[in-house]
Amino acid sequence: MSMKSITIDELRAGRDIPLIDVREDHEYAAGRVPGAISIPMSQLGERIDELPDGAFDVICQAGGRSAQVVAALEARGYDATNVTGGTGEWAARGFELER
Repeated sequence: MSMKSITIDELRAGRDIPLIDVREDHEYAAGRVPGAISIPMSQLGERIDELPDGAFDVICQAGGRSAQVVAALEARGYDATNVTGGTGEWAARGFELER
């Protein structure tokens, strides 16, 4: 089974579910998709209880780390969706970043 994923366009169109940013703190501080919640991949083990109960999206810089996180979380029963292209594509397309 392949993981669920969405594009930057689908994310930007508006999704009524949380967006988890798994990049490191310094990356998150430098600019993020508006509304993204920071839970770095390196801290996920000890912060797993902070994940939403229902469906949520996962984003990183380019889509690699978020894909790893989504695969791991799906195996544990979470309803997670990977955002392909990541924050890098969001920024490259000129969409607004929060800082």
